Amino acid sequence: MTTIIEKRNNQVFWYLAYILFFVAILIFSALILTRVNGGLPSGITTFDLVLIILATFRLTRLFVYDKVSKFFRDWFLDEENLISQDGELLVARTRPEDGPRRTGLELLECPWCVGVWFATFVVFFYYLTPVAWYFILILAVSGVSTFIQILSNMIGWRAEHLKNKVNNK
Repeated sequence: MTTIIEKRNNQVFWYLAYILFFVAILIFSALILTRVNGGLPSGITTFDLVLIILATFRLTRLFVYDKVSKFFRDWFLDEENLISQDGELLVARTRPEDGPRRTGLELLECPWCVGVWFATFVVFFYYLTPVAWYFILILAVSGVSTFIQILSNMIGWRAEHLKNKVNNK
């Protein structure tokens, strides 16, 4: 039986492994860009930077929050089929106690963490090929529409809150 300290140490190992993997991706990306472009990029237009930010925002929301990518997040969960008293099949999803899947799940639950990874990929492909700009533009437009939807939801919630406050007086 593993102790809490052993599980924690195992998890620390996987955190370190993911960090080293990310650093390897950064180094490998820099080497590829140096080889393809004859050196590392040294500049970016403000407009393109805004597009990259919006594309990263959209990808982050897509993988951390949206239902369409829930299947991907579920790969990192343990599933157990249960039968209810009514004979209905239930699927219980639980977090792994430790290991690489636990670390991957924690990464996917952290928008700041996922944002750093996606920013790396978006910037890499932006500098690697002009074709990426088309996909970045689509993601950026989608990011703006997502942001507008979030704002309209917040306005609606605020209006409902104020309406309930007035009605309860």
